[in-house]
Amino acid sequence: MQMNRKQGLNWIVNSPEEVDQTIYNLMKTNAEIRWSIQDSLWKFGADTPHELFLKGFKYNLNECVKKIQCPTLIIDSEKEQFFAGQPQKLYDALNLLKFMLFTVEESAEEHCQAGATSLSNQKIYDWLDNIFDV
Repeated sequence: MQMNRKQGLNWIVNSPEEVDQTIYNLMKTNAEIRWSIQDSLWKFGADTPHELFLKGFKYNLNECVKKIQCPTLIIDSEKEQFFAGQPQKLYDALNLLKFMLFTVEESAEEHCQAGATSLSNQKIYDWLDNIFDV
C-alpha cells in the first residue's frame, strides 16, 4: 500500500492499533524490518510502532537547514528503501556540501550501502581527508 505523507499520518493517528498490528505482522516474517523497528523503538524511546512513526513525523530540517555552514557530506543509495529522496532534498537546500551517490554497479545501492561497507567507508574517509587536509 503506497500512501503520501498526509495519508500516512492520518492512518497512524486514526488507526494506531491497525498500524501496530500491520508492523508486528511484517516483523514476524521479515528480519530486516524486525531489526529496523526494534532498533528504532529503542533509539527513539517509543513503545509501539505507531508511537515511533508519530515521533518521526515531528522531525524535519526546515528550521535549521539554512544555519548549516560547515562542509557537509550527503550520502544516498540508488535503491534506498527507507528515506528515498530525502538526501537529494537536503542537498538541494544547501550549497556547502558534496553529494555522494552509491550505485548498483558498486554493490552499494542499499540503505547504508549494505553490501559495500568497505567501499563506502573508503569514500567517506577520503572525503574527510580532503576536508581536514590530511
